[in-house]
Amino acid sequence: MSFRVTWDNLLDNVEELPADATLLTPLSRKPFHITDVQQHRVLIEYQADSETVPLQREQFETLFERVVDATGSFDLDRLPPGAEPYATVMSLHPRFTIDDRDGTLSESETPTASPLVDAHTVEQDDGPREEPDISVYADALLLIDALEQHDVTSLTELDVPTLVNLYTLLSDVQRNANDLRQEVRGVLLDRLHHDQPVSGQYGSVQRAVRRNRTLKDDETVLELLEGEGIDPERVMTVDTSKLDDALEVTSLSESDV
Repeated sequence: MSFRVTWDNLLDNVEELPADATLLTPLSRKPFHITDVQQHRVLIEYQADSETVPLQREQFETLFERVVDATGSFDLDRLPPGAEPYATVMSLHPRFTIDDRDGTLSESETPTASPLVDAHTVEQDDGPREEPDISVYADALLLIDALEQHDVTSLTELDVPTLVNLYTLLSDVQRNANDLRQEVRGVLLDRLHHDQPVSGQYGSVQRAVRRNRTLKDDETVLELLEGEGIDPERVMTVDTSKLDDALEVTSLSESDV
């Protein structure tokens, strides 16, 4: 199928979206809305910014060619800065499937719904809510009730039983919230890509990379420092934190030591 036919079909699918549909960029998870569909471009607006951003037909064609040339799946990490919305909008076409877990866009013979489109906003969700059967929820409700009954801005005026209740509830909420946080973290780590910040309604997270540093033996380090004019007799011990300070005043790199 030529890109001209693909583009026409894509515009038809975009126009069928509800006006309040929220879309997400595949890697950074930034929410945005489609504000207008024109013959040669699609206009979007990020939820956190009122500025209109045009997505040009020519750039969609470039993405189309990259996916076709990939003969499998196109790695979204290869997208240039600011191009994530193109992949999300392209996934509205029934022939293209986006995998937000693996971070890929690929051709598909079977039409699938894009996982990055929410056709209904939170404000319009009037259905009944069910109380989750998790400890932190029940503890949080008890804590909220206690906070509403007592003025915690003046703790010194509260009696001992009330303070004990508050402390116990706060401890329970902290413990159970941290347990749930660790579970969420485990799932979230599988969906984050290459240290890119991911935004949600209440904040953003970023996958950190930790480096384990191991010092070389003391004799090697002392010899290198002596070569830089630092008297070994002045060095009481080789300590990682102190060594960082020494590296700042020498030509040595971290990898040298």
